[in-house]
Amino acid sequence: MCVLLAYEAPADSLVVRLSTAFSNNDALEIHILFHELIAHAYEHNYASGNIWQNYLTHFMLTNENFFSLSCERRDSPSGSLKDVALHDFEAFLRLFNLKNEHMHYVNNFTGHDNNNSVICEISKAISEAHTAQRIYDIVTNFYKRHGAGNLAFNKAFRFDSDEEKLVPVSDKNVGNVRLSDITGYEIQKNELRANTEAFISGRPANNVLLYGDGGTGKSTSIKAILNEYADRGLRAVEIFRHQFRDILRITEMLRRRNYYFMLFIDDLSFEENESEYKYLKAVIEGGIESRPENILIYATSNRRHIVREIWKDRDDMEHNGDIHRSDTVEEKLSLASRFGVAINYSSPSRKIYHEIVLTLAKNSGLNIADKGEFLKNADAWEIRHGGMSGRAARQYVDYLLGRS
Repeated sequence: MCVLLAYEAPADSLVVRLSTAFSNNDALEIHILFHELIAHAYEHNYASGNIWQNYLTHFMLTNENFFSLSCERRDSPSGSLKDVALHDFEAFLRLFNLKNEHMHYVNNFTGHDNNNSVICEISKAISEAHTAQRIYDIVTNFYKRHGAGNLAFNKAFRFDSDEEKLVPVSDKNVGNVRLSDITGYEIQKNELRANTEAFISGRPANNVLLYGDGGTGKSTSIKAILNEYADRGLRAVEIFRHQFRDILRITEMLRRRNYYFMLFIDDLSFEENESEYKYLKAVIEGGIESRPENILIYATSNRRHIVREIWKDRDDMEHNGDIHRSDTVEEKLSLASRFGVAINYSSPSRKIYHEIVLTLAKNSGLNIADKGEFLKNADAWEIRHGGMSGRAARQYVDYLLGRS
């Protein structure tokens, strides 16, 4: 059994249990653990070739520890830290080249075409390395270029409040939409792109609020900007309203990572009696501790001022009857004012709505026999489904696709 120093390997982890089973030559336990290994390989898309070596590679590249995070920050580990890492890579080298009568089950695995090419490529390079120093060079170069942990392989995350960790959202669920796929809204898209470009270039940038009518592409624009800049270190962490009290913990977790983070809040709004927005205000401005330079808030809302304002808020009077400017109103409007960039997404004109419908139909491969009739039905659809918007256009095209 190998003893790892830098890489965190809990006793119940697959790498420890398998290495122990190999050392004891426990055939039954090995075969039981091989089932877990195969399931892990399919889950993480490296079920091709030597999946034992692929697993060890995945373990190394996704393990966040003081060595890997130091490399991610492009520090140059030396002295004891480098010695500890080299000790682990010696152990990994022995595990990579493990000879066991049962290994043929996982040495040349086939049957999965959709592979994580990065894992497989790094695994092959490590398998061809003959020294711990060579593995050290391969792995540290990866950390410096791509980062460590799940952040290196995923671009979108949610925060698990119970476990206090980031949970990856699969790229399939995020989609591959680009800003060019959104018809119209050129001024809005350019402003969003300019702020994001400044952010990931290390220049001053602002928190962003996308507000306006429902279904106009606000959330889609956030996904698109993430897809366009993910390869330059942009990551998104979706925050839900019940997690606003966790934002300080989240920012502290991300502060020292070598990425740029959008804290994405979708459909941000508060009713009259809700006060959670005060937590958000404090985080946006920063209290005694300044806001990290690698974190911004990108939010969408159907309301420009986010917090619902009612006429009663304006009935704010002193006891002597002198009417003064309402503190209640100022309190509620102050949240929106903390977003340095506010971009309005209003409902499209009928001309733009028609362009959106036609573009979606073309991109979907929908055959339009009569363009006039097609657009007439699109107009009837939007009347029955909440007005002209990209969402209504998408629903109309999907309706036709489902019946074609």
